[in-house]
Formats: sequence, structure tokens, C-alpha cells
Amino acid sequence: MPPNTEMPREVCANIILASASPRRKELLEQIGISVSCYPVDIDETPLEQESPADLVQRLALGKAGCCRERLLLAHNSDELSSSEDTLIVGADTIIDLDGVSLGKPDDREHAVATLLSLANRDHFVHTGVAVVSLKGNVHKSNIVTTTVSFGPLSETDAIRYWESGEPSDKAGSYGIQGLGAQFVAHLSGSYSNVVGLPLYEVLSLLRAVPNSNSCE
Repeated sequence: MPPNTEMPREVCANIILASASPRRKELLEQIGISVSCYPVDIDETPLEQESPADLVQRLALGKAGCCRERLLLAHNSDELSSSEDTLIVGADTIIDLDGVSLGKPDDREHAVATLLSLANRDHFVHTGVAVVSLKGNVHKSNIVTTTVSFGPLSETDAIRYWESGEPSDKAGSYGIQGLGAQFVAHLSGSYSNVVGLPLYEVLSLLRAVPNSNSCE
């Protein structure tokens, strides 16, 4: 059976994803939402005493807002802002272990140490999601958290996983959608959130935008 390529009936807006992540694009297309990608780079340095959950919400809003500003500058601002049906989605995902944000590994030693720190433990995956209209009159956001439980793993397991090449660009040094699934004993919450985008919550935000829920 071919994949569903029709946009959900309730969401007929033009969607722009403020990200270069192929995983996020694939997740949205999985539920029938066609998106255009317009990645942006912003300063992702945490503020002093900023929690991982607060950080992802701020970065998601920052990415969506930065994308909007750059689109308006790069094109005819009057023409773009006249479109009520263009929505920008920003997102950011962080691995939270005991209140400390775990980013992408610097090298093998960093990745192995990170994986061993997750062994036989629970950690949290936070994703901040923001929806901003190109006209600037819509601003919605949410934070989604999934609890992930790792089973035991040895240093040999971690090194072998690193040598697969998969964890080098993954926050927390693992990808649940790939070989990293072997370490996950249990999760509570949204699976797609751990992959990079909580689909149920994103769709809920898009459906809540005025004038984006009519296909007539």
C-alpha cells in the first residue's frame, strides 16, 4: 500500500519547517503533512539556571521567529505577509539526565561516557514545538516530555554502537529509530517525540490555528 500523501483534512495551511532535520520532515510526511524546509541557526547556549524544558521551548520559539524574519527579508514582505495560510513550525529536542542537557557527542570517548551514564537509568526527552504564522498574528507553543528507560549496556556495547556511525549526530548519543533501540527497555510517552517531533501535539497546534482548519 502506498504511503498516505494527503494532508490531514483539518490542516490545509502551507507549512514551513524551520529545520534541516530529515527525521522531522519524514515524521510530518508520515502523517500526510507536506512541508518545505527553511533551516535557521540561532544561539542555543542555555541561560543561567535555565532548565532543559524551558530551554527547548525558548529555542523552538526562537527558531520559528528567526525563520519568519528571514523569509520576510528574503522575499517581498507584503506578498508573503498577505498569506494567512502559511505557518512556520520550530522545534528543539534535548536529552535531560538529572537536569543536565546532553547534546551531540564530541568524539568516541564522549559518546561512550554518555551512553554508560544512561545505562540502567531513566532519562527525559523534551521537545519544544512552536507554531508561528507568517503574518505574525499566531503564536502557539508546547513542551512534550517522554521518559526513556535504558537497560544495562557495557563499554564494548557502547564502542560497537559508536563504530556504527549512528550516534555521532544524535543528542544523547543514540537514535531510538535505529540501532539505538537495542538499549531502550521501556518508554513512557510519545515515541515520535524521542525521534525528534511529537506528532500528536504538533498536529494539535496546527489544528488550533484560526483559518487553517478549513479546506473549502
